[in-house]
Amino acid sequence: MKRRGSRFLLLGVALYVALPYLLVQRLGLGLIREGKQRRRELALTFDDGPDPASTPAVLDALAAAGARATFFVTLPNAQPHPELVGRMLTQGHEVAPHAVLHRHAWIRTPWGAALEPLRAARQLAALTGQPVRLYRPPHGAYTLATLLGMRWAGVVGAHWGVEGRDWHPASTPESTVQRVIARVHPGAVVVLHDAGPGARNTVPALPELLRSLGERGYGLVTLSELEGAVPLDWKGLPRRLVGLLDDLFDQVGNVRRVAGRRDTIFRAGQVKFPLPEQMLQGGARLLHGAGAIEIHVNNPLMVDMGVRASLRQARQDLRLLAQDIRADPGWRRSEAVFCISALRPLLESLGFETLPVPIPAARRLSLWATVLRRAYGTPVKERPQPALSVLSMERFLERYGE
Repeated sequence: MKRRGSRFLLLGVALYVALPYLLVQRLGLGLIREGKQRRRELALTFDDGPDPASTPAVLDALAAAGARATFFVTLPNAQPHPELVGRMLTQGHEVAPHAVLHRHAWIRTPWGAALEPLRAARQLAALTGQPVRLYRPPHGAYTLATLLGMRWAGVVGAHWGVEGRDWHPASTPESTVQRVIARVHPGAVVVLHDAGPGARNTVPALPELLRSLGERGYGLVTLSELEGAVPLDWKGLPRRLVGLLDDLFDQVGNVRRVAGRRDTIFRAGQVKFPLPEQMLQGGARLLHGAGAIEIHVNNPLMVDMGVRASLRQARQDLRLLAQDIRADPGWRRSEAVFCISALRPLLESLGFETLPVPIPAARRLSLWATVLRRAYGTPVKERPQPALSVLSMERFLERYGE
């Protein structure tokens, strides 16, 4: 009897906390966590305000940059300062509820967690006179009660894909800027704080962050304006899973983002050349096991941008890869840069030589390419044929290392 009770308790915890954590908080199912990557725009979001000691400086910086953002406000902070909420709206920002009681959902009673979204939405609507669509729970944490409460309140969960970690004791304004800049990409949702511990870093960091984003060509819009920022459904889940698989592959295989940025077309890592010996143009020989730089594609960015825009950016990003190679003595000693993929036309237009790959490898890669196309919702008219796209290191640096 005691064992059966323990099993029911474990099952209850799994349904109430673990399942929402895995499917919603980690995978993002049912939440808005990013938009399409077709346009070079992103959404900055700010939590925990407003605070008259820090929020005005955030609003000033956004106004100076011509940027719009989304503020997830706590009602105990917002209600005493309607003038700050009004200023947010007047400047074209979006205001959504964050909490009435800023407490992690896992330590709330089920009834309290279920009522929280409704209370927050009603109180903010009364303050602004506007309907509420988005909701971000404290700490971005969900339980089954939170999800039921959001459904009851008629709001959509708004998560993020890039965290500035401005709240961390070890963070500084400089590290906050560096962290965000390294992780942003078109369609990203960034979370920062305009009040609380995070504000000590975000307030001084924001002007430099906005300048850097502007230099990279990003437009800054509200979360509701971000193209393709819709809740992730089961149909979109394969794309999310493939993206997580890419991240895992990069960690295991020591693959880097070109220039240390997530908004470049390529990722790259140093490997031992895996195919039989190849004779390259100009008479260079690439032996099996020779040191080489293998490049991989940033699949979601390329899919959303389309072939033409990807080709334009790819040329720029190969120059960034050449800079990475020159800066790393180990990479510089590599004998070639190569890619084994179905992107032969794109890479041929970028100057890469095309060579066949062994039939077994071609079949495996062709199947994987088909899986990727289905995951990203691109048409699969025929199974793409993989090939080896390669340039000797000398020719690559001649072409892209100026």
